[in-house]
Amino acid sequence: MTTTATAYAVVIPTLVRDTLADCLAALAAADGPAPAEIVLVDDRPEPDEAALAHPLSVLGRLRARTTVLRAGGLGPAAARNRGLRAVTSPWVVFLDDDVQVGPHWSEQLSQDLAEASPDTAAVQGVITVPLPGERRPTDWERGTAGLATAHWITADMAFRTDVLTYVGGFDERFRRAFREDADLALRVLDAGWGVRRGRRTTRHPVRPADRWVSLRAQRGNADDALMVRLHGPGWWTRAAAPRGRIRRHLAVTAAGVTAGALAAAGRRGPALAAGLLWAAGTAEFAWARIAPGPRTRHEVGTMLATSVLIPPAATWHRLTGLWRHRAAGPWPQEAR
Repeated sequence: MTTTATAYAVVIPTLVRDTLADCLAALAAADGPAPAEIVLVDDRPEPDEAALAHPLSVLGRLRARTTVLRAGGLGPAAARNRGLRAVTSPWVVFLDDDVQVGPHWSEQLSQDLAEASPDTAAVQGVITVPLPGERRPTDWERGTAGLATAHWITADMAFRTDVLTYVGGFDERFRRAFREDADLALRVLDAGWGVRRGRRTTRHPVRPADRWVSLRAQRGNADDALMVRLHGPGWWTRAAAPRGRIRRHLAVTAAGVTAGALAAAGRRGPALAAGLLWAAGTAEFAWARIAPGPRTRHEVGTMLATSVLIPPAATWHRLTGLWRHRAAGPWPQEAR
């Protein structure tokens, strides 16, 4: 532990899910210098204060340092900005409401901040995702496990408060918890600052999800369209982010649409050829998701159903994102 701890604030955007109490309990129990401020930003469109009673009660002595703000349901980027404007500490640490910091997190965080060079604007925590040991992980569990190797995720990310204010905070056009962290990190790097990984550890359990969660996740393709507009087509390389299957999804969707159009026009031969291309592409996608998983009846059925629906959903969200963000410019910065 350092002899003189750097003051820091913790900002947690939340929809007051069941995970929030565990998140706050772990924060309160962590060894080391406590946060000078904790800001919970309630991002529910219609907040119910009673739902916060239990989560706040687990904070113990940290309850007196905790402020609850409302963000109005505008998304995690706007909620984090709301919290940022409320803190006065030189560092602000963003946590998601479904993580649990490690038992020595506060001590390790203090070391991370003390070791940050003057040109380091942000220090990322080390994320661990517990997976089942008795079987192979599902598609959803594998996707969550990817957070352990992702760059710059705000599940546990500390920023210098003045740098974050300088670059204008999070871009609030990202309405989901997706890509807003990469966008911010790229703007911080473009401003001449550094971002590094620290040593503190935070646990990110896999949240329960229904079988259609992967289909809803395709809305992120619109955020990717915004990223291309803001940072150019090479942003995936700069951000070390997986490019995904959007090109294959576009091709499979085009084959399916072409097959339907040709069949409607009475051109059976070309329609059959296009239909076979669609079927082959869909089958390849489904098997790529089924093969590494547990292959239970429920998982296989889910993969088959969603593998048919994901390519057109991804295509729709990418195209609508390109149109919606066709004139998007840099995120407004505050006066310097």
